[in-house]
Amino acid sequence: MNKWDKRFMEMTELVSTWSSCIRRQVGAIIVKDKRILTTGYNGAPADVSSCKDRGVCLRIEKNIPSGTCQEICYAVHAEQNAICQAAKLGLSIDGATLYCTHQPCTICARLIINSGIKKVVYKNGYPDEFSLELFKEAGVQIIKYEEE
Repeated sequence: MNKWDKRFMEMTELVSTWSSCIRRQVGAIIVKDKRILTTGYNGAPADVSSCKDRGVCLRIEKNIPSGTCQEICYAVHAEQNAICQAAKLGLSIDGATLYCTHQPCTICARLIINSGIKKVVYKNGYPDEFSLELFKEAGVQIIKYEEE
C-alpha cells in the first residue's frame, strides 16, 4: 500500500462516522486520478426515517444474520450511495477505484462492476464470499487494505 491508499482509507473512516445505521458504520469513496469524486455512507434513503431515527434496527429486531437478506434494511449501502452520488452529479466513474471500510456485499459488487470501477480497496471483511467471486470473474481488482 502507498501513502495515497492510506489517505483514502482514512477518509473512508471519517465518512463512516456520518452513518445513520445502528449496527455497522460503513464509509466509501470513489477516486480517480488521485481525486475524490464522491463519498457515501450507509443510511436510509432521502426522506425515509433511519433505524437511528426509529430507535431500533430492523435487522436486529428480525434477528437477520450479517451477510444475508441485505434487502431487509432501511439503509442504502455506502458503496451504493457513492455510485448514486456520481450519477446525480453526472460524473463518470469508469476506471475509478472504490475505497471502503468493509468488503462490498454481492449487491454492491454487481453495481461496482457495472459502473466500470476497476479496483476496490477495503479494510474490514464481510461474510459474503460470492462478492469476491464476482469481482474475480469480472476482472475487478480487490485488495484487502493492511496498515503498515
